[in-house]
Amino acid sequence: MSFLTPLFFFGALAIAGPVIFHLIRRTTRERTVFSSLQFLEPSPPRLTRRSRIEHWLLLALRCLALGLLAFGFARPFLPKAAIIDPSDRQAKRVILLVDTSASLQRPGAWNATRERVQARARELANISELGLITFDRTTRSLLSFADWKGTPEGDRASVVRDRLNTTKPSWAGTQLAAALVTAAEALNEPTTGPEPQSRQIILISDLQEGSHLESLQAYEWPKGVEVVVEPIPVRPAGNAGLQLVTEEASATPSSNLVVRVRVSNTADASRDQFEVGWRRPDGNGFLGAPAKTYVPAGQSRTVALPLLEGVTMDRIGLTGDEAEFDNTVFVAPPEVTQARVLYIGADADGEARQPFFFLHHAFPEGGRPSVHWTARTPGTLTTEDVTGGLMIVTEAVPSPSATAIRDAVNAGGTLLLVLRSPAAATTLGEILGVPGLAVQEAATNGSYALLGEIDFRHPLFAPFLDSRFSDFTKVRFWKHRKFEANAIPGARVLARLDSGDPGLVEVALGRGRVLVLSAGWHPDDSQFALSTKFVPFLHALLEYSGAIPPVAVAQQFVGDVLALPTVGSDQERKLRLPDGTERTLSPRTTNFADANMPGLYRLLTASATFALAVNLDPTESRTRPSAGDELERLGVPLRATERPAAESKARREHVQAEEAESQQKLWRWFLGATMIILLLETAAAGWSARRNLQPTEATT
Repeated sequence: MSFLTPLFFFGALAIAGPVIFHLIRRTTRERTVFSSLQFLEPSPPRLTRRSRIEHWLLLALRCLALGLLAFGFARPFLPKAAIIDPSDRQAKRVILLVDTSASLQRPGAWNATRERVQARARELANISELGLITFDRTTRSLLSFADWKGTPEGDRASVVRDRLNTTKPSWAGTQLAAALVTAAEALNEPTTGPEPQSRQIILISDLQEGSHLESLQAYEWPKGVEVVVEPIPVRPAGNAGLQLVTEEASATPSSNLVVRVRVSNTADASRDQFEVGWRRPDGNGFLGAPAKTYVPAGQSRTVALPLLEGVTMDRIGLTGDEAEFDNTVFVAPPEVTQARVLYIGADADGEARQPFFFLHHAFPEGGRPSVHWTARTPGTLTTEDVTGGLMIVTEAVPSPSATAIRDAVNAGGTLLLVLRSPAAATTLGEILGVPGLAVQEAATNGSYALLGEIDFRHPLFAPFLDSRFSDFTKVRFWKHRKFEANAIPGARVLARLDSGDPGLVEVALGRGRVLVLSAGWHPDDSQFALSTKFVPFLHALLEYSGAIPPVAVAQQFVGDVLALPTVGSDQERKLRLPDGTERTLSPRTTNFADANMPGLYRLLTASATFALAVNLDPTESRTRPSAGDELERLGVPLRATERPAAESKARREHVQAEEAESQQKLWRWFLGATMIILLLETAAAGWSARRNLQPTEATT
């Protein structure tokens, strides 16, 4: 016999009540008539059998009634044979898809994931086929269906545990879409046993909103494959992360070597005050005072950090966040090289408000980028001064000097020739090999000219391609020189004035190039030098000529194939990983495909050392759970988290017990027996009371 509500047996403790009452002996209520008590001393009655039970039958009947009543409320029933759930007999094929991406580096996340996987493995130990796949940026199979079938049922859970212990969270991003597709295709592979009646993916993940789901948009989900989502709760919620902002993504084109980072705070974050700064090489503390920043939940802020002098800077850190896995970005700043520029003009002495005055103030020596200026007048210029690189000419020069400049351009140099007067036509013709090229002063009629057409695809104007910076209407040209660009073979007009005259023309010459500017930038000719466009234009000119390297801070993400510099590629080289280990690279190796941790990868050659920064995928910082809703929108059939097998079995047994109890209704018999016992107790109590009265009446 079993009981549906056995807790009612605690009601049987009420049996102690009748026992206690039967042990209590009451003071006699009998009275005897006596003549006088005047000469008697009072004394209490002597009870010689204080704890003796006199009415055993009544006590037994009363205890039995309470016991039967407790049995009735406990709802007894006779159990039937257990009904086996048909689904337990089905051939199932299940894949445990386990997230091992960088967001699982948060405190407690991986332990919770392992416990969930091990619990699932114990519950599903009796199914026909189970596989274990982990994923981050790529997928890895830890347990195949064949391995599962070949393992005894009692050892399957321990095998899953041992296989899972061989892995841990990586530093890669979350390619959830690719993992789901891989698992779905594995479930549809042919099987050697009975055809599975159900196919199921159990996704165990933190479901952070930074998961990549793009490839699911073009994927047709296979029929019959269900996805059960088991989210891993991570406490505390909320996260702030760092992202390195490259120069191309910067909000403003700049010539200063500063490094920008973006601080992002998730919408469920509870903190909003942070500090950002250059960290020491050992990761402990900041180099100098950090920048304080306020980032409300769900927003981001960009912080600019200038390069420091005389210290090693290779990482930027953030403090104030509880989850530290994404609070460091690594930086490989570009080498600061000194550009050498030759200036030829009458104002080489630096006369105020003349072209060289503005050039020198835009890029002073010792600044960033560092530019070494060699200034010569046409009369003091020698052929030894013309060494190639970037040359800027604002005056007509003698023929020998023009020939030297032409040879330097042919060898790969860049010349910017500024037509400050029509007299420069002779020099221009000699350098370009176009004798008799006509240059004349353009008539402005007391007004000014504007740039009407600009080729923003050219590297000189590429920094202004964004619509926020492409407005040149405030740059007015008071004077300019007019010439026919069509008269110059191979000439390409990069910018044209609104009058139709060329503003900036490029002509390829040998391995180099000649740029012809029809007006000066000094205030006598235009407002160019006083505008916000001047310094970015000059910086682009330095880069375009090869005088300085691009200042964009390069970065790659964990899992990317690193493109190695080709310097020293004809000899054996070594690559030092962030953990200090070194890999020997064969000659001509130009790629490295095993960048599985963030940090600086240093290429060691006989002549130089090159650093490559590898950082965490910024999407891993978006830890707020929301990927489940997006999966449903993309057509993935989701099921609510299933009850564990043990819980489902217990629930089925409870339902069967309720049905058996409802059919048998044995409690009615116990209640009926209780009523009969109470009637017998009433009769026995009346008989006992009448028996106790008979001696008293006889005495009277």
